[in-house]
Order: sequence, then structure tokens, then C-alpha cells
Amino acid sequence: MFAAILMLLSSVLPGTSSANGAQNVIHVDIDGLRADKGQVVCSLYSSAEGFPKKPQNAIAQSKSPVANHHSECTFSGIQSGTYAISVFHDENSNNRLDTNFLGIPREGVGASNNAKGCFGPPNFHDASVTYTGGRLDLQISIVYL
Repeated sequence: MFAAILMLLSSVLPGTSSANGAQNVIHVDIDGLRADKGQVVCSLYSSAEGFPKKPQNAIAQSKSPVANHHSECTFSGIQSGTYAISVFHDENSNNRLDTNFLGIPREGVGASNNAKGCFGPPNFHDASVTYTGGRLDLQISIVYL
């Protein structure tokens, strides 16, 4: 009986492996937003495949409101590895990045490491960060092209 109580307590008390899993967080502060309307959409990628143009290839996505030209996204339960994050300011809340006829974004965009592309989006390698567990805080500045 005593052993059963200890097992139950160890599964819910801080410092146990299940509690530590909840602490594996990548938190992203996003600044440089030109307006407080719409939302920010953040996508977390674990490989270069589809980064950053195919959000369906992301392993996680987060949407957050904008306030005072700032927003933030949080990804929880993340395993150690190499990741890249793409962000866009969805000003009209249509859940997609609006572009002009040339494919140039009409809404603000950003990536981890504030990586920039040359005549296109940044590549995964330039935007990638190594995550080893715990809490990782990142800062991304939105750019309007």
C-alpha cells in the first residue's frame, strides 16, 4: 500500500520525469509588428523539408494575438533536437501568409536567428537552433517586405 502511494505521488510531484517533460518549452517573443490587428502564426520545423513555405510540414504550430506591437508563441513538450521556427503576422486572420503576384509576402515574416533569405525565404540551416531540453527563449523580429 505504501509503495502504491509513493508511485502515485511521484507521478504528480514536481521534479519527476513526467513533470520535467512539461518543462521542455521553446518560447518565442515576437517584436516589430506594425499593427495590433490579426494574429501571429508560428511554425516549428524539425527538418529542412518544407521550411518555411509549407506549414503542413511543421511538427507544431501556435497562433497568438498581437498586443502593443508584440506577440509570443510557446511550444511545449519538445524533445531535444535541431529546430527552425517561421513566423508571420496574419493581419487579416485568414490563417495563411498573403503574397503578391510575385510571391512576395504582403504580411510580416520572420524566422529563428532572425535569418534572412536572398531573393527568397531563409534556409533551415541559417534559422536552425539546437535545443537540449528545459526552456529555450528566442527573439524574432518581424520584417515587412
